[in-house]
Amino acid sequence: MEPNKVRSILEAALLSAQAPMTTHDMKKMFDDELSSETLRKLLDELRDAYEDRPVELVQLASGWRFRTRAEYLPYLERLNPEKPPRYSRAVLETLAIVAYRQPVTRGDIEEIRGVAVNANVIKTLEERGWIDVVGHRETPGRPALFATTKQFLDDLGLRSVSELPPLEQISQTLELSHDIQH
Repeated sequence: MEPNKVRSILEAALLSAQAPMTTHDMKKMFDDELSSETLRKLLDELRDAYEDRPVELVQLASGWRFRTRAEYLPYLERLNPEKPPRYSRAVLETLAIVAYRQPVTRGDIEEIRGVAVNANVIKTLEERGWIDVVGHRETPGRPALFATTKQFLDDLGLRSVSELPPLEQISQTLELSHDIQH
C-alpha cells in the first residue's frame, strides 16, 4: 500500500478514536505489515501536516491522539461551560507526593505532609484514575505502594513523569500564588 494511503488511514483512525491509540493498535489495521520505523515516520509526517492547524497530533503515555491546541480552548469552553472539579489542598499535596516520589506508601505521604492522610483523599485520587496500587512494600503490614497512572499522564498531556516540571518551579509558582492571594 502506498504511504499516502496508509497516512490517510492513520489520520482517519486517529481522528475518530475515542481514546489515544497505541502503535500496536495502529499496526493491527495493516495486519502488522507496517514496520515500527515506517509507522513513526508517517506519524511524524502527519504531526507536521497539522503544524498550522487548530488541532495537533500528540503522543501521550497511553498512545497517540489529536487534540485541540490550547489557544482555542477558551472559545470552545463557551459552548459547554464546565466547572472543573475543585480539589482540596490535601488531595493536591498527596497527588504531588505520589507523582514525584512514587512508589510511596500512605505512611510515606503522612511523613512528608506531617499529617494523617484521610482515606477519602486516596479514594478521590483512585476514583479519578490518577493513582493506583502498584505493589506492596516488604515491611511488616505490607503497606500498599501508590504510583500515578497513564490516565494521570494523559490528563496532563505528558508521556512520562520525567516530563513533570521540576519541584523547584512548582514551589515558586505556589509561593507566587500564595503571595497574590494574601
